[in-house]
Amino acid sequence: MASSQRYSGKVAVVTGGSKGIGRGIVKVFVQNGAKVVFCARGEEVGKALEAELNAAGPGSCLFLSCDVSKEEDIKRLITVTVETFGRLDCLVNNAGWHPPHKPTDETTAEEFKDLLNLNLISYFLASKFALPYLRQTQGNIINVSSLVATIGQKHAAPYVATKGAIISMTKAMAVDESRHNVRVNCISPGNVMTPLWEELAGQTPDALAAIKEGENAQLLGRMGTEEESGLMALFLAADATFCTGIDLLLSGGAELNYGFKSQVP
Repeated sequence: MASSQRYSGKVAVVTGGSKGIGRGIVKVFVQNGAKVVFCARGEEVGKALEAELNAAGPGSCLFLSCDVSKEEDIKRLITVTVETFGRLDCLVNNAGWHPPHKPTDETTAEEFKDLLNLNLISYFLASKFALPYLRQTQGNIINVSSLVATIGQKHAAPYVATKGAIISMTKAMAVDESRHNVRVNCISPGNVMTPLWEELAGQTPDALAAIKEGENAQLLGRMGTEEESGLMALFLAADATFCTGIDLLLSGGAELNYGFKSQVP
């Protein structure tokens, strides 16, 4: 895409930025002139993306290995960003996981607690450590939730719960941080073609059929792209200066119209 340099000179942190929606956000931010620090656990993939995007410009990026389920890793991520670039304008909380689908009564408390730590508490901690710097720049936080937080999803109660909590936390933080002119907003993607989506489809008896079903879930007849995810995040960071506490659906209309919902055998 042609860059319009809409976030030139700004500094952003993106968690889970080496693949999927996070990768789309990192790419679009770099294409629009930002300096981006992104993290993931997979070092090889992260370093490869760092080299690719730095070669293309016009912004730049730095990859850090980070496990967002560990508080000290999150704190280090924010500290290194500010030490390297001297400021922070945007935090994108994106790192998370969708476990394989299974019924509530087959899910253990420990599995639920681990998912809460990864999908929700990591967002809270990254925000906590970033806010002192975001208040200085009157920056913003973007939390990535999910469409299923509002419409539900079969055999995924813990995942849906974590994503619903993210939307609620976004609104609460928007209230608290308004006095500092820090905006806090949320993106709720539906079906976006990512490595995780492909991985989950691969666990079904017919992966191609699962992907086709995923495409047909949207009114637009396709899945969203990583780049479209990045462009929505860029809109919230750079353009939506009078928006705080909102949840933007990136869904292709998946939540509209009636579908085949009955689970009667």
